[in-house]
Formats: sequence, structure tokens, C-alpha cells
Amino acid sequence: MSIQDSPVRSFRCDALPVHIFRGQDELAAYMVAAVRDTLAAAIQRQGTAAAILATGNSQLRFLKLLATAGGVDWSKVTLFHMDEYLGVPADHPACFRRYMREKVESLVRPRVFHYLGGDADQPLDECARYTALLRAQPIDLCCLGIGENGHLAFNDPHVCQFDDPHWVKLVSLDVPCRMQQVKEGHFPDLAAVPPYAYTLTPTALLSARRVLCLAPEMRKSVPVQTALEGPISEQCPASVLRCYPQAELLLDLDSASRLKTA
Repeated sequence: MSIQDSPVRSFRCDALPVHIFRGQDELAAYMVAAVRDTLAAAIQRQGTAAAILATGNSQLRFLKLLATAGGVDWSKVTLFHMDEYLGVPADHPACFRRYMREKVESLVRPRVFHYLGGDADQPLDECARYTALLRAQPIDLCCLGIGENGHLAFNDPHVCQFDDPHWVKLVSLDVPCRMQQVKEGHFPDLAAVPPYAYTLTPTALLSARRVLCLAPEMRKSVPVQTALEGPISEQCPASVLRCYPQAELLLDLDSASRLKTA
């Protein structure tokens, strides 16, 4: 990471370090350097590493740079993703398994990429299977985003539990979350968006030794402001990051534009 890629401002919100970058290129470069350092340290310490990755349009620049940056022995890295639509086949254009295969797995060739089977015949058994895979080793890194309704993964406000006893569960998606999928171009209209999805819970996501939350773009400025300047509440799931010192929130000038502290 160069001086140009350094944050223009950093501060702490409760336990959470927050870094603001000039633009998305600088933010992505910082994120890639942090991921590379974290995975390399885990491999040196224990011989392997495990990480959870997010999908979504806000992750595209970071994942593209990560796939070409080098510096990680991916043959020693186990990867997971954090959500998937219920009932969507693996070849559907909006399928998160397809997203990860095309944008990550086919490019970096990790040791293994464990996928949530959105079209599994026994959805509750699929939750149990994926939970067992997650808990089989320490999770060294979780790379998150923040939804327009403040969600983490598919933990929308109406289903979010900060102390959830489950690691993986089925949830209904609220209308703002489903509309985000339409606005991002993944579905033609609201009726086409699946009403249910699998998600890793906050318990699973925040079990990681390091958590990097990347939230650029002006459309994220409202949930970012709510997460940092409102109460820590399940009504804004991202606000829970303020309780975890191993987490970092990475913003650009657009997503930080509503913050009083920015």
C-alpha cells in the first residue's frame, strides 16, 4: 500500500476503527493489502487460513484487485461466502455461488471454496452442514459489506439477532433489501427476487479473528451514518461492528459524507 492509498482520516467509534479513503481505488488497495497480510500471517502461524467473503456490487473493485494482486498462497486458503438465495440454481445470473466461482475461485484457485447450496433439497440440513464446515477451523478473516438497510449479509433488521444461537439460518428478506437487488441489476423487478435466503448470522461473521467491512458509494451514506451515529441496535445490524475491536470499517468520501465526525 502506497502513501496515496492511505486513509485521509481515521477515528474510532466505540471499539471500531473507521478509515475514510479518497476514493474506491484507494479503499480497494488498502483492503487488498490488509487481506494479504492477514492471510499470510495465518498461514505462517498455523499452515492454513480460512476466510469468509461477501458478494455485492460494492465488493467488485476489491475482489478484482485481490484476484490479480499476488502475495497469497491460495492453495492453503479455505474460503466461504456468507449468503445465498433460497431455491436459486447454481447457474442463475444472480446466484452468489456463480458470482464467487467467476470472480474469485476460478481466478485464485483456493484450497477449497465451500458453497451454500441455495437449491439444496433439505434447507435445514444445509444450514447444519455449512455450520459444521465453518466451525471446523478458526475463521481468520471476514470481509463484509453494509446493505442499504444496514444489513450484514442477509441479516435484515427484522430478523437480525446480535446474540444469535445459530451460525447459519434461513430468513425472509425485507422489501428494502430485495429492492437493492433490483437496483443493482440482479433481478428485473421486485417480484423476481426470492423472498427467502440463507445467511450467516452475526455470531458466525464476527467470530473471525479479523473483520474488514468495505462500504463505499453515496448510497451507503445513510446506513453508515446510522451505524456510527445512531444507537447500537438490531434495527441497524451494521451498528454491532462498534462492539468489536477486531473489526475495521472502510469508507470512501461519498459513504462518509453524512458523518458529523468526517
